[in-house]
Amino acid sequence: MIPSNIILTGFMGTGKSTLGRHLAARLGYQFRDLDAMIVVHENMSVNEIFKKKGEPYFRALETSLIRGITKEQGIVFSTGGGAVISPENRSMLRNMGFVVNLCASPTALLERLSGEHERPLLQMTKDTATVVRMLQERETCYADADIRIDTTDKSMEDVADEIMLILESKK
Repeated sequence: MIPSNIILTGFMGTGKSTLGRHLAARLGYQFRDLDAMIVVHENMSVNEIFKKKGEPYFRALETSLIRGITKEQGIVFSTGGGAVISPENRSMLRNMGFVVNLCASPTALLERLSGEHERPLLQMTKDTATVVRMLQERETCYADADIRIDTTDKSMEDVADEIMLILESKK
């Protein structure tokens, strides 16, 4: 049975936004991207928000915007990499639908993020030790999902197929 909503969580670079668009199109659902919602709401980039208003403001905004879509149905929702740090956010996301955590090896994440400049928490250092530390700090939050899928060396089509097989087997 396909749930009314699919929520994608995971570290930056795991493929949440790319997969989210793909899954939404495949299911005929609407796609929502939390970071994109924040950029529109604030009319500034995530980096600018972090610089001008700070991370606590950004995290509160994540919670507010998640709260605002909890009643929506028929969406694939891509969260920001740190949105699940908040227990309140995790609870809202679980109540919204089926939570899929995407993960990937630190090496794959660094490769995917190498040309990125809109990742404020990796602005100063973009190295394996930093990524590993952040992954370890967030592990229990990421593990709070219905399923976990490693996207390392997989196409988004393969990941979508894997998710669909799991969902269809839950009939």
